[in-house]
Amino acid sequence: MMIDVSIVIVCMNNLKNLYPCLKSIKQHTSLTYECFVVAYLFTKENLKKVRNDFPWVKFIESNQIRGFSENNNLALRQAQGRYCFVLNDDTEMKMPVIDCLFNQIERLPERVAIISPKTVFGDGRLQSCGRPKLTYWKFLLGMFKLYNEGKDKSRYVNQNGVFQSYNIVGAAFLIKTDIFRRIGFFNERYFFCPEDIEVSTLLNKKGYEVYVDSDVVLYHYEGGSYKISKTRMATMPAGTMGSLLFYSGNSHLKRIITARIIKLQAFLKCQYWKRKVHHDGDNAAIMASAFRNVYDTICTEMTPKEIFIKYFN
Repeated sequence: MMIDVSIVIVCMNNLKNLYPCLKSIKQHTSLTYECFVVAYLFTKENLKKVRNDFPWVKFIESNQIRGFSENNNLALRQAQGRYCFVLNDDTEMKMPVIDCLFNQIERLPERVAIISPKTVFGDGRLQSCGRPKLTYWKFLLGMFKLYNEGKDKSRYVNQNGVFQSYNIVGAAFLIKTDIFRRIGFFNERYFFCPEDIEVSTLLNKKGYEVYVDSDVVLYHYEGGSYKISKTRMATMPAGTMGSLLFYSGNSHLKRIITARIIKLQAFLKCQYWKRKVHHDGDNAAIMASAFRNVYDTICTEMTPKEIFIKYFN
């Protein structure tokens, strides 16, 4: 009998995130599933502990530097379910999220490839309920604060019930495995972002559709702590380069122009955060370094992964 869903989670040695996530899956999921956790840069002690505590989970060790796309793909290539449910480790279910999404997409037209839940922060505030079509010009306007995705009035965003969206949030989405496999899963060119937008944009271009069920709610604890991780000094420049590559597409001119705009903004933001170090301490110092690293790399030919490796320690 074929498994209904393959659940795929990437966790970077963070048991505080992972334990509530896995416990909520076990508590709220009744359909047939397999669960993969890509144990990214785990200590031996933590890996032994989670294997003992969650014997029903298939752990995949990932001990080399890999981005979100590469790590997810390690598990996705082994997926046996009809659907894949890609999930962040800093999430928690308080209702049968996977069951509800599965039952809903089974009733939707064949051309629907993905369905996502509504995501909320830990205090219940809305994080995301659908995403609009994102273009180069919106990306450019966003750099000048002239476009805010969260305030987009598109028909793809913040509707009631089950509705068609355009882009997905990588934190949680259910996708038909055969379609995901056909496009090669996540594009590993992108290290941290915008691999989720790339997937849904590509599928839309191929004639597939993305849906959201606003009645299905998932808690996503992203940004729950005021303390900023030093990893930001590597993820920000890598992610910025990924966005530049995606939105510029095959246009060399767009890439040159946009890179120079980003470089100027990174310089100004670096100076801003430097001035706040006395007041905000480590957080401001990390942000200043992150923007300096964007400034130093955005006009180079380095890949997002090369940039991450350069600054990660």
